[in-house]
Amino acid sequence: MQERLYEIRKRAKEMISSGESPERLNEIKVAILGKKGELTTIMKSLKDVAPEDRPKVGQMINEVRSEIEEQLDEANARMMAQLREAKLKAEVIDVTLPAKKPAVGHRHPNTIALEEVERIFVGLGYEVTEGPEIEKDYYNFEALNIPADHPAKDEQDTFYINGEMLLRTQTSSTQIHAMEEGRPPIRILAPGRVFRADEVDATHSPSFHQIEGLVVDKDITFADLKGTLAEFAKELFGEETKVKFRPHHFPFTEPSAEMDVSCFKCGGKGCRFCKGSGWIEILGCGMVHPRVLEKCNIDPKEYTGFAFGVGLERIALLKYEIDDMRLLYENDARFLNQF
Repeated sequence: MQERLYEIRKRAKEMISSGESPERLNEIKVAILGKKGELTTIMKSLKDVAPEDRPKVGQMINEVRSEIEEQLDEANARMMAQLREAKLKAEVIDVTLPAKKPAVGHRHPNTIALEEVERIFVGLGYEVTEGPEIEKDYYNFEALNIPADHPAKDEQDTFYINGEMLLRTQTSSTQIHAMEEGRPPIRILAPGRVFRADEVDATHSPSFHQIEGLVVDKDITFADLKGTLAEFAKELFGEETKVKFRPHHFPFTEPSAEMDVSCFKCGGKGCRFCKGSGWIEILGCGMVHPRVLEKCNIDPKEYTGFAFGVGLERIALLKYEIDDMRLLYENDARFLNQF
């Protein structure tokens, strides 16, 4: 038995010295000192030893157990220290290295265009205001001189919530709120999201943005409208930009017009960008219809006004030469990083 104990002690020492991890040391401990381990088996065989030799053999077993346990503890402590040291080395931060540049977002081209438009009109004395996206039929249609049988009220074009409420199809409804809540002189710019039942393609979307402008005061004429929008076009597209107005029809303005700007790519000579015409359609405008003023309890004999509406996406597409409106909403980082 003494030789067997000596053999166990020798083999345990070799196994412990070659142990590669705390998990391996635990396996050695179980194999030698566990309930079914080699040393435990010898302890159970003491009953076969002569009574006079049992104390001596028991002492030897305890000494071997203590020695093996001590070796295991030392090896485990050494391994844990090595692991801690390796972890600390891996976590060392060199404070002299340049910091990592954080990934930051970019302003959306719509946001850039809107901020520029707002800057221009605020500089002209306009106040930026907003209106509700869920609107009453009255404000979206009736108060804007659009009768119940008008094609613009067709359910194919409008998202109705119920008979009275809908998702606004134009930011023109904001001018009705502004005229009801305030008295002339009024100068507002009303940007916002609008909704129409359009199929998604390169130039259409069921959800897009408009910017509505409104001026109401005494002695406002079409000349004021032309001068204001000409200044706006020059500020937005360049000092050499020219404008022209074409007769049009809108239910809430009379007379009405659409405004074109000279192509800022070719200077009006004609190119692919302006489809050879030298002009680019940009917005609709006109003098506020007297019936609209009357609906808002403003005397059309004392006050006149003009209004205009421009698509925000239209400005962004033109200004940054984007050929597909869908790019504005696909959140493609390769596209947005350019701005």
